[in-house]
Amino acid sequence: MNGMSVLDAAMITGDSLFHPINIGAVLILAPPEDAGERFADQLYRQALTHTGAVDHRLRRVPHRSPRTGGMWVWRDEHDLDLEHHLTRRTLPAGSGREELWRLIGELHAERLDRSRPLWTAVLIDGLADGRIAFYAKVHHTIVDGVAGLRMISDGLSPDPDRRGMSPFYAAQHSRTAPPTADSGSDLIAPLRRLAGAAASGITMLEHLVESPARAVLATLTGRTTIPAVGAPFTPFNRRLGPKRGVVAGSWAKSRIRAVQQATGTTANDVTTAVVGGVLRSWLTDHGSLPGQSLVAFCPITVRAPNATSDDSGNRFGAWLCPIGTDVADPVQRLRRVHRSMREGKRYVARYGSGASLSLLVPSIASTIFQAVAPVSPRIRTGYNLPISSVPGPRDEMYWNGAHVEEIYPVSTVFDGQTLNVTLCSYADRIGIGYVGDGEVMPDIATLVPRTERCLRELESAVLPDG
Repeated sequence: MNGMSVLDAAMITGDSLFHPINIGAVLILAPPEDAGERFADQLYRQALTHTGAVDHRLRRVPHRSPRTGGMWVWRDEHDLDLEHHLTRRTLPAGSGREELWRLIGELHAERLDRSRPLWTAVLIDGLADGRIAFYAKVHHTIVDGVAGLRMISDGLSPDPDRRGMSPFYAAQHSRTAPPTADSGSDLIAPLRRLAGAAASGITMLEHLVESPARAVLATLTGRTTIPAVGAPFTPFNRRLGPKRGVVAGSWAKSRIRAVQQATGTTANDVTTAVVGGVLRSWLTDHGSLPGQSLVAFCPITVRAPNATSDDSGNRFGAWLCPIGTDVADPVQRLRRVHRSMREGKRYVARYGSGASLSLLVPSIASTIFQAVAPVSPRIRTGYNLPISSVPGPRDEMYWNGAHVEEIYPVSTVFDGQTLNVTLCSYADRIGIGYVGDGEVMPDIATLVPRTERCLRELESAVLPDG
């Protein structure tokens, strides 16, 4: 058996107490010109009959028992039933993107079976335009968004003529061997890990003591950090219902880059500010726009740029960023996001993943507990939603001849955080995926045209010929 980090153990516990903590991705595929009518059948059959080893991350099952001292550990599943993990769905005749995203929402709301490895994948055909969708879902403890997308990307190829490709779950996509099991008895191994964590924690102590003090000072001096209950309560901070709404769209990188260069900001700053404009628009139309800016929980990766795809687990710090929903001027909104995220990146770089996340524990706790409490003032919360970004392939990619036209992330939502926005770069475009509570946002599909409108507003404001 192998150890489980404190963060991953907390997410496994949260999954059992609250809602599924799953992340996923959707790939839209255009079959090759020479594909027959049963191309989807061929892809599915090939995925099921793969005889090679499965990536070690996708063989892990969470486990705890008296023998592990009640602590969560990973147990390897050697006899994997691929038919349980790989399934096939066909949409009704004439279906379009609306029907596809409705199905993705239903699939994403389903809880993964914790008695088996925590992942599933679905090949979906039946779209009216002949395209095929591939949806993969994995528990957040297995990989974070960056590593998960790299796992899928490593199963693709820039060669449109390549055939007989292995599925994304194949072990050959990994570049290193799986971690070795802990030596000694099941009970001694967790105790050894606790001792190691305590030793490393001593070196973090001065950062954990100093970082809250810095946050308080920054708040008192009017800088851009946010106190533990510094975000306004919104419809996105209620208890999560059983339904999910999912929608996504993509935009040319050249449009984002033009605004970025004209304003001296970053691509993530631009897209975050655009999302701020989208939410301002939606909340205004629903009579729910607060006078204070919404606050986004923004993960900041500490993963090395050249990290391998099988660098498993979660490698990120985080920052709370006001996204300017209280201002009508899109340029002013962008400037505010840029100032805050610039400071956040410096902070995470200095104090690391653990310290930055530890500082945000009160904000995360207040967001969740206020949502599940039977009585609450509903005046303030820790933050309103996460906005994150994951890098995808830089080149156009193919899977057994099928062109990957679009890649979209599908992230997690839970009590107190019923909306999640994740960005994904791919080739010359950026995809933005929205996941929300289906009851809070029955019109979540409107977020895509709102995104286009808000991007145009920024372009008009900062570009000479905008």
